[in-house]
Amino acid sequence: MKVDELRGLSKEELQNKAEELHKQLMDLNFKRRSGVEKPHLFAQIRKDIARILTVLKEKEKEA
Repeated sequence: MKVDELRGLSKEELQNKAEELHKQLMDLNFKRRSGVEKPHLFAQIRKDIARILTVLKEKEKEA
């Protein structure tokens, strides 16, 4: 997910996207016990969440 794409979204859309990614991360944590086929997804999702939160902070500072 690119930062430029995120900057084009509204605050509500960003918050919904962050919630969705948190749910995906939780699901991966549950699947970790049984052996995840794609362990790189943990880092990727965490980075996407961080990008979303950064853009949200930028939008709050603008307002």
